Amino acid sequence: MSLAVVYSRALAGVEAPPVTVEAHLANGLPSFTIVGLPEAEVKEAKDRVRAALQNARFEFPARRITVNLAPADLPKESGRFDLPIALGILAASGQLPVERLAGYEFAGELALTGDLRPIRGVLAMALSAARERRAFVLPEPNAREAALVEDALVYPARSLLEVCAHLSGRAQLARLTERPAVNGGRYPDLAEVKGQAHAKRALEIAAAGGHSLIMVGPPGTGKTMLAARLPGILPPMTEEEALASAAIQSLGSAGFDAANWKRRPFRAPHHTASAVALVGGGSHPRPGEISMALHGVLFLDELPEFDRRVLEVLRGPLESGRISVSRAARQAEFPAEFQLVAAMNPCPCGYLGHPNGRCHCTPDQVLRYRRKISGPLLDRIDLQIEVPDVPQEDLTRGAQGESSESIRARVVAARARQLERQGRPNAALGAREAERNCAPDARGAELLKQAIARLGLSARAYHRVLKVARTIADLAGAPRLAGTHVGEAIQYRRFDRA
Repeated sequence: MSLAVVYSRALAGVEAPPVTVEAHLANGLPSFTIVGLPEAEVKEAKDRVRAALQNARFEFPARRITVNLAPADLPKESGRFDLPIALGILAASGQLPVERLAGYEFAGELALTGDLRPIRGVLAMALSAARERRAFVLPEPNAREAALVEDALVYPARSLLEVCAHLSGRAQLARLTERPAVNGGRYPDLAEVKGQAHAKRALEIAAAGGHSLIMVGPPGTGKTMLAARLPGILPPMTEEEALASAAIQSLGSAGFDAANWKRRPFRAPHHTASAVALVGGGSHPRPGEISMALHGVLFLDELPEFDRRVLEVLRGPLESGRISVSRAARQAEFPAEFQLVAAMNPCPCGYLGHPNGRCHCTPDQVLRYRRKISGPLLDRIDLQIEVPDVPQEDLTRGAQGESSESIRARVVAARARQLERQGRPNAALGAREAERNCAPDARGAELLKQAIARLGLSARAYHRVLKVARTIADLAGAPRLAGTHVGEAIQYRRFDRA
């Protein structure tokens, strides 16, 4: 038979649409053509496949070879189509049984020796293959990642020869069924941070309700240490959250390490990052840092040093939890449910108000520095706190703070109350849900009225105060918002009007 059909997958955003690889051999002068909107990496597959087949001691047909990657309007990129193209040529030339190909999907880049090299996006491809109830043959280094998908039929292979032996019935590939163990106990401990009781309290509230947080303080006060310890007090990831987070990280250039299964991501891009690096994009849209931090923490240190246009693109995802990337030829939507933690200095030199008088910034310089953070963006950050210098007595004393484990227990209990009451964390509540589930008592309502009048809170800030107060009440196990809960929540809205 001079025609063979092999199944594979492309990547389009977080989806893995099916690709049918059709290999046809015809009479005529020897040639090798790949059609179906292939990118440069796919076009180069011709040379890799030819060398791999010859080095594996297969016959490369001296005929007119046409490989079609359908659908034709879907761009095909990367070397993942090397393996299915090679198998299609072997089956079309009669060196492999065609009927064995129908129940499998294949992906993998070929070395010139015929060995299989790892590819990216395996988790999304494995999810789609499992839904189609097809077995998935892929390079061995990607196997543990694909095995995260429950009920997936994953067959790892080291070379083209092993795949061909499996399809010919000579030596079967072993199905991988072992799932990676949950990796725990490697988060930095909050007890290592000396002093800063107020900041630790704000961090606990942020973890319990899924709230965003900004810390303002001079250098060396522990802002970065505090941010790095937030993942350690967040609730354990559910199976659904872990799979979604792993799938989006699998699309990145570094791929997903199965050893980090169910570990909350912590992303800390440098302040020179572009808007595309932060939110995603490119001619073939890829996820950015806000998507890589899915169900984890995005830490932006030295917030005013980021380009203002870069920061403004965060406004939409902070509200919706998704980001749509549109280009002339392609559109893609990525999830962006992350917790934003930001840190900044009070002035350009960082020592405004320092008791030693080390700050020499003029009021105009301080104003320009703070104006780099727009009001609409600051309005969307729930908790805004000062992180002052650590007192000398706390600094010279051994670390005696509460451990992350004990704080996490309270966070888990508070998050459980929220899920039982409304099915989602407090930070994700809409305006109507916030008014229904976060109604304060008479004292709390009076405090809110005074805060609106004195601080000029916007409608968005008003609802965010309500949601933070609800989280404080959940940590205390209180069924109703009291004045003390509302009063504490109002304290965290200082810097948007400072």
